[in-house]
Amino acid sequence: MSQEGFSGPLEQIDECCWRVPKQYKPGMRVEGRIFADERLLPQIRADQAPEQVANVAFLPGIQEASLAMPDIHWGYGFCIGGVCATDPDQGGVISPGGVGYDINCGVRLIRTDLRYSEVQGRIEELIGALFQQIPAGVGRGGAYQFGGKALDRLLAEGARYLETKGLATPGDLEHTEAGGSMEGADPQRVSQRAKTRGNDQCGTLGSGNHFLEIQVVEEIFDQKAADLMGLAPDTLCVMIHSGSRGLGYQVCDDYLRLFRTVPAKYGIQLPDRQLACAPVDSPEGQAYLAAMRAAANFAWANRQLLMWQTREVFAQVFGRSWESLKMNLVYDVAHNIAKIEEHEVQGVRKTVCVHRKGATRSFPAGHLEVPPRYRQIGQPVIIPGDMGRSSWVLVGQPASMQRTFGTTCHGAGRVLSRSAAVKKAKGRRIDHELAAQGVIARCRSWKGLAEEQPDAYKDVSVVVDVVHRAGLASRVARLRPVAVVKG
Repeated sequence: MSQEGFSGPLEQIDECCWRVPKQYKPGMRVEGRIFADERLLPQIRADQAPEQVANVAFLPGIQEASLAMPDIHWGYGFCIGGVCATDPDQGGVISPGGVGYDINCGVRLIRTDLRYSEVQGRIEELIGALFQQIPAGVGRGGAYQFGGKALDRLLAEGARYLETKGLATPGDLEHTEAGGSMEGADPQRVSQRAKTRGNDQCGTLGSGNHFLEIQVVEEIFDQKAADLMGLAPDTLCVMIHSGSRGLGYQVCDDYLRLFRTVPAKYGIQLPDRQLACAPVDSPEGQAYLAAMRAAANFAWANRQLLMWQTREVFAQVFGRSWESLKMNLVYDVAHNIAKIEEHEVQGVRKTVCVHRKGATRSFPAGHLEVPPRYRQIGQPVIIPGDMGRSSWVLVGQPASMQRTFGTTCHGAGRVLSRSAAVKKAKGRRIDHELAAQGVIARCRSWKGLAEEQPDAYKDVSVVVDVVHRAGLASRVARLRPVAVVKG
């Protein structure tokens, strides 16, 4: 995170939205808008993320505003929590910095019929088995190997390919964003180096802020929506947060290198070279989109295999099939992705390229991309907290379509950089502190827990309150962590 604070103007639009005026920097095509309230403003001003919101407003073809969610913090090019839509018919661009290095980093939530009050004594055994059997940590490979034609099919088809291998069910695909497979993915646009890095990483958790967490449904706010999702008080759930691993990182790195000279080629002037971009309809833009979609498919397959292994561990520990435990996927959402979507902009229906970086799609009831099961309530939105505080399930609301191109936040948002978090944890045992709060933590390293300690994040309940009041998504359930595996 940037150490300098933001001293530029933030003008209040309403109780949950603030403006960086278009006049702030010559070259801004639209204004910036940050969703926050007075409680979050000091943290938002503490680094240069609002400056990045202003910089994104320079992108050709940007529509309406450069947006940021309440989990906003400093990122590469775009802030984390950054959203923008560009119109290809107006020279709109695609920017790898608006997707991020971990392409389709995302979260999925699995519900069960197990009651915490009945299995509380077995949670330590359960998290121990998950920690032993699910690969986690930097560069860790796993049991599933995909190379050559098999990897190309995985990149082209995503989780749908796993269905042909008996590793995914139709219900799993139905409750995954985009059905777990983006059309237009082209494995040939993915470098051999990226493919090599991905050979044994599908079905692995990774490191950093990725996790597998056992949670308990603590409180219901929308009974109808909770019933449709199968969420009831005292029941166990599993939340999985992971992305496209080394393959996606390499795809981003490859195209950032390729894009270095592209803005000059098309006469695009940018305030930050990390915003390197190409017109969506250009050869370079189309190549990146095809590679990004392939990496996104890899990520959906990765989370599917992580869920499959989790089901196997639950079945072993409890001596019952995962089907009898009703370990059904509630939903899977992407956090770092760019999608071609239709939206209404100032009364006109347009096809735009929506960048969501550290941001979650939040489509309302009735939208055709919401699975039939949830179409009457809206798309499930999953917002994880930190290891010591609750996570939330919400549903998309109509105002998200009017205000944010169908988007809301993706998490709590960091307030400490990883190095600052490690410094703050010196001399402490984060695992013991979490245990005192009733959370069993397993991690490959002390540093991993130090970087992800609760103090490193904003209070997710405040962040969720903002998106609820702003009408971007409405609360359904709060889930409390009881055990976690970190990479």
